[in-house]
Amino acid sequence: MIAVVRLILLVLFFIISTVAGLLLCVVRPFHANNVAVFSSWYGWAAWIFGISVEVRKYQGANINQPCVYIANHQNNLDLFTISSAVEPRTVTIGKKSLKYIPFFGQLYWLSGNILIDRNNKSKALNTMLAAAERIRKNNLSVWMFPEGTRSYGRGLLPFKMGAFHIAMEAGVPLVPVCMSSTHGQFKLNRWNNGKVIIQLLAPAPLPDKEQMNLRQFAETLHQQMQRQIALLDSELGNDYTASINTAKE
Repeated sequence: MIAVVRLILLVLFFIISTVAGLLLCVVRPFHANNVAVFSSWYGWAAWIFGISVEVRKYQGANINQPCVYIANHQNNLDLFTISSAVEPRTVTIGKKSLKYIPFFGQLYWLSGNILIDRNNKSKALNTMLAAAERIRKNNLSVWMFPEGTRSYGRGLLPFKMGAFHIAMEAGVPLVPVCMSSTHGQFKLNRWNNGKVIIQLLAPAPLPDKEQMNLRQFAETLHQQMQRQIALLDSELGNDYTASINTAKE
């Protein structure tokens, strides 16, 4: 019965949020704060799933400073959990094919997000350079999932380098965003599905260009995030411990 009620509420939420979102985008298409507004709506909807979300921000954080956010990507629930941590003037990078999903695709595009053609390397590179240019010119931040895919319980997967190249090109720091594990923690027919903690870590400035080894820098941040996710899991008493092991595939 709980599952049926949740599904009905979810359908209603999608209809209302999509219509309201499209209307907002018609009034102010590509506005810098559209993504943050919609993310707050989806974060609010976490209660439909019986999930409590706590966002912890770095004490000295300056939300006006452009950066590249890098977050762990676990499953479809991320839409309602980690979205609570999205700051104003932040956009995301998504697949170009998203644009063709009815209603959602148009909403995603009009929100001001950046679309990338992953099947065309030269176009993908140009999109990355364009993202860096938007950061510099428009004082924007970019939100990315450097694993490139959902982990589905395999721990924090190896990072792809796109986020790091964008940060280097734009000359902005990276901000790791760590979310406690949700894989196996949620049941549709259970009233209370517990708590999720999202921790924004201190901005990590890029190393000196003369000594820069981006891949080594990415690995350092990967290990830092891995440790933090494990700490969050331990705090919540999660049984799932794969977050401390990197999947090697």
